[in-house]
Amino acid sequence: MRQSQLFSKTLKKMGKEKEAISNQLLLKGGFIDQTTAGVFTFLPLGFKVLKKIENIIRRKMEESPINGQEILMPVLHPKENWQKTGRWDSFDVLFKVKGKEGKEYVLGPTHEEIVSPLAKKFVFSYKNLPFYLFQIQTKFRDELRVKSGLMRTREFLMKDLYSFHASQEDLNNYYEKVYESYINIFTECGIRKNKLMDKITYPTFASGGTFSKYSHEFQTVTESGEDIIFICKKCYIAINKEIKNEVKACPNSPCDSKEFEERKAVEVGNIFKLGTSFSLPFNLKFRDRDGKEKPVFMGCYGIGLGRLMAAIVEINHDQKGIIWPEKVAPFQAHLIEISGKNSKEAKKIKKTTEEIFQNLQKSGIEVLYDDREEKTPGEKFVEADLIGIPIRLVVSERTLSENSVEIKKRDEKNEKLEKIENLLKILKSNLKHQLEYP
Repeated sequence: MRQSQLFSKTLKKMGKEKEAISNQLLLKGGFIDQTTAGVFTFLPLGFKVLKKIENIIRRKMEESPINGQEILMPVLHPKENWQKTGRWDSFDVLFKVKGKEGKEYVLGPTHEEIVSPLAKKFVFSYKNLPFYLFQIQTKFRDELRVKSGLMRTREFLMKDLYSFHASQEDLNNYYEKVYESYINIFTECGIRKNKLMDKITYPTFASGGTFSKYSHEFQTVTESGEDIIFICKKCYIAINKEIKNEVKACPNSPCDSKEFEERKAVEVGNIFKLGTSFSLPFNLKFRDRDGKEKPVFMGCYGIGLGRLMAAIVEINHDQKGIIWPEKVAPFQAHLIEISGKNSKEAKKIKKTTEEIFQNLQKSGIEVLYDDREEKTPGEKFVEADLIGIPIRLVVSERTLSENSVEIKKRDEKNEKLEKIENLLKILKSNLKHQLEYP
C-alpha cells in the first residue's frame, strides 16, 4: 500500500483528554471514525487490524481441541423467541423494531435465542452430540451510556461460540479447553504479557448463575476500564468486584491466598456454562443411550473484537503513539522515503525505495510505503510512530551512500543500518517471532 493513496489520514489533535487513550490514538491515527455516540466506522488501517484479530480468533476456534464450525446467524430476531426465554421484557438493552406489517423484532445483542432452536432441528440422539458452533457477527445493544470509544458501544462485532453436550461433565471438560484457548488468543494478540513478563489480562472469577458456581471473564488491566477486579498476589487469578464479598480467599484451587490487589480493567471475553437454561425453553432435547429423553447442556463463550482492539492499544502504546503487536499490526513494515537534496539524488532514492517496496511485496511482506512528497522527514517519522507498525525502514541519502536501509523497531529506541541485499532475510527473521505462552 502506498501511503499517498491511503484513504484515511492522521489527525493533528489528540482529542479530549478524558477519553480513553485507545480512543484518542485510534481516532488520531486514522484507524476509526465516530459516526455517532457508540457507533464507529473502521477505516482501512483499523479494518486491517480488525481482520487480523478476527483471523486469530477464527483459527483458534476451528483448530483442535475446540473444533468449532463457523456459521452466520441473523441480526434480526423474531420477538417470540425472546418471549420464550423471558428476555423480551427483562433484557434492558434490547433494540426493538417493528416491521411495516406490525411484526416486532429484536436487533440481536446475543444469539442464544437463535442458536438453541437452530440446534433443535439437528439434535435427536446422543449420537448427535457434542458439537460446537461459532460465528463472528454484528451485535446491537441500546446502552444508556456509551464511553471509552470501542470499549462500550451500541453496535459491535463479537465472536460467539456455543457448545452442546449430553452431560454436565462433558460441558465442564470442554469449558476448560476453551479457557486455555482464550489464554492463547489473548497472548497472540499481545495483551497477556509485556516486556517485564507481567500478566496484564487476567482470567477473572465471576458469578456463574444458576448452573455453576463461577463463570470466567478475561479482564485487561487499564485505567480506562469500567470494571474493578481483585488480583490474587499469589496465583495472579482475579475476582470480579460483584463476587468479592462472597469469597474469603482466592477460589483458584489449590491457591488459598487472601491478599489481593485492586485494579481497574476492561472485559475482553467471557466463558459461561449455560446448562439447560436455553435448551429447556425451546425443548432442545435428545434421546440418551438408556432411551430416555434428556435436555441438552449448553455453554457460551464470547469475545468482543472491537473492545479487544481497544484493549490492545490501551496496553501497547507510548507517548508517541500505538505500538502494535506483530500479529495484529495493519502492516508488518513501514517503508519511508526521504528525498535527497537535489533532483539527481531524489530520483535515485525513489528508484531504490520503489525496488525495495516491490521486492517486499513479492516476498509476501505487508508493507506501507510512505511515498508522499509533500511531507517533511519529521512529519513522516511522527506519523510512523503514531500509526505504530512494528518495523520502520528508511531510505535516505545517508543510507544510500552505504547501500543500506535504516531499520528501527517501534518498541526500541535505536535504529541500525543494514545492507539492502540482506534486508529481506533480516525482515523474515524478525517476523518469525515465536510467542511464549504462559
